[in-house]
Order: sequence, then C-alpha cells, then structure tokens
Amino acid sequence: MTALHALRHALLVASSMTWEILWALILGFVLASVVQSVVRRRTVERLLGGEGPRAIAVATGLGAASSSCSYAAVALARALLRKGASFTASMVFEIASTNLVVELGIILALLLGWQFTLAEFVGGPLMIVFLALWFRVFLRRHLLEAARSQAAKGVAGSMEGHAAMDMSIRAPGTVWRRLRSRQSLTAISHIFVMEWAAVVRDIVVGLLVAGALSAWVPSTFWRHFFLAGHPLVSKVWGPLVGPVVSLLSFVCSIGNVPLAAVLWNGGISFGGVVAFIFADLIILPILVIYRKYYGTKMMLFMLGSFYVTMVAAGFVVELVFGALGLVPSGRHAKVAEMAVRWNYTTVLNIVFLLVAAGLIVRFVRSGGLPMLRMMGGPAPASAPAPATTHDHDGGHGHENGAPVE
Repeated sequence: MTALHALRHALLVASSMTWEILWALILGFVLASVVQSVVRRRTVERLLGGEGPRAIAVATGLGAASSSCSYAAVALARALLRKGASFTASMVFEIASTNLVVELGIILALLLGWQFTLAEFVGGPLMIVFLALWFRVFLRRHLLEAARSQAAKGVAGSMEGHAAMDMSIRAPGTVWRRLRSRQSLTAISHIFVMEWAAVVRDIVVGLLVAGALSAWVPSTFWRHFFLAGHPLVSKVWGPLVGPVVSLLSFVCSIGNVPLAAVLWNGGISFGGVVAFIFADLIILPILVIYRKYYGTKMMLFMLGSFYVTMVAAGFVVELVFGALGLVPSGRHAKVAEMAVRWNYTTVLNIVFLLVAAGLIVRFVRSGGLPMLRMMGGPAPASAPAPATTHDHDGGHGHENGAPVE
C-alpha cells in the first residue's frame, strides 16, 4: 500500500466514523446544553464546600451536568477550589464533568454498544468513591496547602475564559418555568456552540488518530500488545495499560471514544476500555496544566492517584460485568470504512444538522460571537459588580464575554 493510498484509507475510516456518530454528537450536546442552561454557576460554587458523602454526591451530580470539555473541566475545578470548594469535591466535579456526561454515553453506545455506556456510568462513580477514599488516606495537609497557594496565583492554563462563562438562564422560578422563558433558547444556543467550540479539536483529532490506527496498524500488533491470546492475563493487563495509552495519545474528552473503539477491536479487555476512557484527565497536555495550577508535587500526586483509581475501577467493572455476562462476546465496534447510504443514520444526520444550524443562527443573532474570541483566553478578573453588562433577550447577560447574574 502506497503512502497516498494509506492516507486515503485512514481519512475514509475517520470520515465514516464521523458520519456514523454525527447525529448522536449533536443530540448529546443539545441535551447537555439544556441541562447546563438551568444549572447556575453560583449554585455549584455554594454546594461544593465539604468533603463528606453529601458533598461528593453533589459534586458528582453537578459535574455530570457541566461541560464535557476536559480542559474546561480542569480550569473550572481550579476556579471552584479558589472560591472555597474542597480539593476532593473539585476533583470529583472534574471527573464527573468528563466521564458522566450524556453525550459521552450516547457516543459509547453508538460506536461500542450499550454495555460500554453502562460500564462508564457504573465505573465513574466507583472511581469517584475510590479517589475520595484515597485522598482521605494519602493526601497530606502540607501538600494540599501548597497546592492551594499555587492555585491562588491564577497561573493561566487552557480554556480559562470558557470555564469562567456562566451561560445559564437568568429567569426566576422552577426549572420548567425557566426552560419555557424567552431567554431559554438563547442560553441553550450559547452553551451548545461554546461546547462544540471547546471540544471540536479533540473530536477531530480523535477521529483522525482512530482512523489512522485502524487503517495502518495491523490487528496482530494490537492482539500481541494487549495479550489477547491469554484471556486471564489480558483482563489484568488491560486496565493497567489502558490509561498509559490514553496518557500518550494527547486525545481527551469525547475524542478518545473512537480510539477506544479501535483498541476494543484490537483486543484490549473490557475493563481496559473503561480505564482508557477515564484517563482523558491525565494526558500529557493536562498534566502540564496541573503543574501550572497546583505545582509539580501535587501534579505527580494527582497522576498517581488518578491512575490507581482508574485501574481499580477498570478491574471492578471487568469482574462485575464478566460475572453478570454483560461483556460483549464479539469485537465489532464501528470503525470500518463504510459508504454513505440512505438509511436512518442519514435521516438523523440531516435532522440534527438542521437543529444545529438553527442554534448557530440563534447564537450569532443574539451576540454570541465575541464569546468565541474570549473562550481560550484568561478568565475575566472577578469584581464585586460587573463593569459592563450586555443584555440579550432580557436577562441573559455577559460580563467580559461571560454571562453574569
């Protein structure tokens, strides 16, 4: 196979996967935008002060209702810590933001199967419990104080501006009343477009990497690497090596799901897939950000803590799902090159592309474009009162590009 043919094959595989999951991505982000539109940032900050079971549960729920962008989740976790949240609650919020969001579950079900979605939503809370226990036993006060001191410096990382934006609905009343208000569509459109802008790079890179690996790396390599010929050993090896592969892939957020599909077809264990997906928060670029946010010692502690708890969650999922007979017997993740046909996928893609187009038009017409220029920059400095407020649709305002209450 010539280099040109190999490149063409990789691009066709990546394009095929994109077409297969496009409608599901849009649907996931629409649902996530609706949820985020009614979860106010001040509510999140107020509820994450403790470290007990209630605070952990609240952090998990609020994280699942937050941004799925790994970089934004990391930046927001630091922002919450600086505003009084406990370190444990901040990290739990960060994990839930990237591993328990609805869009991730939809894409997992579409590419890999419903068993992987269930495993993600079982393994995620397990990892959170393991991490909270690990911090309680091993996190020392002097390390935590040094991390808080470093966090207080406000060293810039990535997606600071996006993490600082609160685009929730400002109308008073119940959730349903707010969703029926005239600000609702504007808030949802702003969240939808900003979330796409935050993760599109990782999704594209993930699809291209998955396409390249599927097209260029022979299946025999993956089978040997994951010890697929030794069923018992592979179940142990998979969760141990899955996070390492993720760490070196530079792909995070939803973008690592296509790569997980390639690894599953290649022979990694069921628990290894789960551990791999969890590890989007320890890829090398994010470790660099942890070092800026919390210092080198805390970064290394977080790397070790996250790795241990990811592996542990992967092992438990492997054992439990295996005992219940829920591990798929075949390896048929949708990563093959396929032609575009007139079927339900095409119809759904057309419908949801029209939905996305409508939200983008609303985003532009309601003055959202300046926010895109600010999302990758530093977070706006906090102040007792906003210096300027631009009001869109009666109450959906922005302070320095981010909505304010």
